[in-house]
Amino acid sequence: MLIGALRRRVAADGGFATILVKGDDISGVILVQALEKGRETGLFERVSNFTGGYALMRCGPDPDDGAQAMSAYVERRRRSDPDLWVIELDIPEAERFAAETIC
Repeated sequence: MLIGALRRRVAADGGFATILVKGDDISGVILVQALEKGRETGLFERVSNFTGGYALMRCGPDPDDGAQAMSAYVERRRRSDPDLWVIELDIPEAERFAAETIC
């Protein structure tokens, strides 16, 4: 449900949202791969903020390390968590969009 809402919101504002890895519908961790005009700006994980809500935390390799480093990171995460979701957002301020929608 959260992923669907995020995809609709990004599309409504003229951006693109693509599910790269589909995880478990109920319990999967969500990683957001943020892009702006096709340029990678970071990878963020939805984590508990321990006050009953959620926040986005930067994770993974630096975007300047390239697509291969990002791919290797996601693959390692998938091996340890097969329920993992990865969604790519290509829109200005992708991190803000994700935080406002899924946190």
